[in-house]
Amino acid sequence: MLIAMAALILWAGGYAVLCAVKPFAPCRRCDGLGTIERFGKTKMCPRCLGKKLRIRVGRRAHNAWRRTHQAGTR
Repeated sequence: MLIAMAALILWAGGYAVLCAVKPFAPCRRCDGLGTIERFGKTKMCPRCLGKKLRIRVGRRAHNAWRRTHQAGTR
């Protein structure tokens, strides 16, 4: 149990560092290409709008927490 908790804390810390250093990741739908093929035609990825990147979940949570904190301390 102790090893599992330590592994979870280590993983969460590593993910937090990753979100701070590299907040964007390749789009999951187009694999970072910016385009997808639908019905034999190439079109812009609707999820990332051709930008090829998405914001990580941890970074999105951090940004929301920071906005809430700033709004409450004004």
